[in-house]
Amino acid sequence: MNITVLGAGTIGQSWVALFLASGHHVVVYDPNPQMESVTKNFILESSSYLAELGYSNSSNMDRLKFVYNAPDAVLGSHFIQESAPEILATKHALYSEIESSLSATAIILSSTSGFTLEALRDGFWDPSRLVIAHPFNPPHLMPLVEIVGHSTTSPKLMAKVKKFYESIGKIPIELKKSIPGHIANRLQAVLWREALHLAAEGVATLDEIDQVIANGPGLRWSIYGPNKIFSLAAGEKGLKGFVDHLGPSFESWWTDAGDVHFDQRVLSLVQQYDQEVTSLDLANMRTSRDALLVKILKLKLTKDLGTSQ
Repeated sequence: MNITVLGAGTIGQSWVALFLASGHHVVVYDPNPQMESVTKNFILESSSYLAELGYSNSSNMDRLKFVYNAPDAVLGSHFIQESAPEILATKHALYSEIESSLSATAIILSSTSGFTLEALRDGFWDPSRLVIAHPFNPPHLMPLVEIVGHSTTSPKLMAKVKKFYESIGKIPIELKKSIPGHIANRLQAVLWREALHLAAEGVATLDEIDQVIANGPGLRWSIYGPNKIFSLAAGEKGLKGFVDHLGPSFESWWTDAGDVHFDQRVLSLVQQYDQEVTSLDLANMRTSRDALLVKILKLKLTKDLGTSQ
């Protein structure tokens, strides 16, 4: 299958690596010529992780092509994964540039982190083939893809999109409506807001709060989501039993949650945190993160967790 990736930034590179490892022909467009060597290096660096996850074509770049003209990049492609910068005007300009070159059956998939489909579709004369397909970073490893259609999107097209992502090992979740930030980023935003609030109130440092998440709820969330976790906690009484027991406590915590803004107090905390992590080897942190992600994913693939994933 022919796939185009528009934009070879962090997300685009990751998509390219996965599409290639899945055996597809991939054409990449990025206006910066330097991104070709950067992307190829990323493919090589990620190949061992993808091979561990069962992708047999993880370092084969024979099916990879870079072009520096967006309309040329989409010619003959079945799926176009748009991963342009998160600037609405930039995305609209790109859509206008490629629309006349799209094949009759091409589907445009936007990796947008937060724009709604209503905002994106204004870049097309005919937006019926535009679908949000937001990955979780890094896309070549993380299974989640949030897919969103709209009133002019046919169920048949959405089924085709879902089947495509499932064929490359992803777990696509279809949102029933388009909202800013989709699901995952909205959940992250709420959690981070309270983390910043707790740090600003002097309850703990940002690093200590990271440790709380990584060594507490984060471990459980990598197995099940919060609803199943709370259901398990209540045993046979289920989620309703959990609400009956701890609902009032949760309501009081919701009421007490912080309303945080990036004012000077919070920015000072962020800057202090930056000073603390500047001594860390970020490249090594990314390598360690990906290696652990692969181990977790391999375990999840081999275990029956009793979930509808």
